Amino acid sequence: MKKTLLTLLCVTQITIQAGETMPKDKKTFYDFNATSIIGENISMKDYKDKVVLVVNTASKCGFTPQYKGLETLYKKHKDEGFVILGFPCNQFREQEPGTEQEIQNFCKTNYDITFPLFEKIDVNGDNTHPLYKFLKSEATGFMWTEGIKWNFTKFLIDKKGNVITRYGSSTKPKEIEEEIIKLLKEK
Repeated sequence: MKKTLLTLLCVTQITIQAGETMPKDKKTFYDFNATSIIGENISMKDYKDKVVLVVNTASKCGFTPQYKGLETLYKKHKDEGFVILGFPCNQFREQEPGTEQEIQNFCKTNYDITFPLFEKIDVNGDNTHPLYKFLKSEATGFMWTEGIKWNFTKFLIDKKGNVITRYGSSTKPKEIEEEIIKLLKEK
């Protein structure tokens, strides 16, 4: 009995100790694809070795002026290996009702957006985009909930594809800059 119990304990030990690698089936940011705003299939592997900020956006929201801060942040750090990925979403009071072309025109005309934009997606509910299912499971929100509360929720990802943290809508892009710089300096 003791021998069987000891064998069972040894075989079923699955906790990961410091310094050990994660199981091979553990997903990272790089395991996902999304469709760009112009209809191209984009692998998140394209952003390997970059610091990434993923944001669900909307053009008719009180937080829409954050586009300006996001673009400023992007232009300032893109040559250092930083990228912002914008994912329009119409789930919050229908504040992103336009077509992909209308969204793209709005972003260019009003904020001169040059960071990558993707097709409109759902970030909550039955039709949640797989990337957002992953992001929400890796970094929960207020009171440990997974659901996105509003437009302009932000996820910061390091150069290895790990989700570092999640920021709520009211967090301004400039408030994230220090953490971005820290991640950019990491090897």
